[in-house]
Amino acid sequence: MTGLCVALDAPDLVTAERWAAAAAPFAGLLKVGLELFSAGGAEAVRRIARHRPVFLDVKLHDIPNTVAGAVRALAPLGPAWITVHAAGGAAMVAAAREAAEKAGAGRPRILAVTVLTSLDAATLAETGVAGGPVQQVLRLGRMALAAGADGLVCSPREVAPLRAALGNGPALVVPGVRPAGSATDDQARTATPQEVAA
Repeated sequence: MTGLCVALDAPDLVTAERWAAAAAPFAGLLKVGLELFSAGGAEAVRRIARHRPVFLDVKLHDIPNTVAGAVRALAPLGPAWITVHAAGGAAMVAAAREAAEKAGAGRPRILAVTVLTSLDAATLAETGVAGGPVQQVLRLGRMALAAGADGLVCSPREVAPLRAALGNGPALVVPGVRPAGSATDDQARTATPQEVAA
C-alpha cells in the first residue's frame, strides 16, 4: 500500500461524504475513524467506500474472542484495512487476523497500532512503559507482525527505525503528518510531509 490516506474525521456523514468526494481523486484510501464510525456506523463505511477503499480505524483492543467477533462483524462492510491495538497482545492480533481470513477473497487486512502519536516518552513512562516510543514501537511492531498483522501504524518518527529493523515488507500507515508551522493539536510525535517522504 502506498500513497495518501485521507482522514475523514468529521462529526457527521454528510460532511464526510463531501470530503470523500473531493479527496478521492488524490487518495489511495479514505479513513473512517472512531468519531465518524460512532456517528454513522456501518452506513458510513458503505457510503465512503463508494469513493475509495476504506481504512477503518477503530483500534480494536479487547480479549481475543471479542476482537475476533468484532472483525467478523466488520468484514462484510468491505473495509480494506481494520486497525487493532498491538498492545492487546499476540493472541489478540492473531485472533483478528484469523477472523479476517474467514472473510475470504477481499478480506480486510489487519493493521496493528503501535504507539499512539499523542504519546511521548513521559506519557509512556506514566503507564509503566520504559525505553521511550521508538523502543516500544519496535517491540510491539515485531510482536504484531509475528502474530499475523499485515502492517503497522506508527508516527513519522518511527518509520526509519522500523524499516531498518523490519525491511520494506510491512505496510506502514503514518499519521501525524502536519505542514510546517501548523498546529499539532494533541499529537506529540509529528513530521512534515517532506520529512515523511524522505
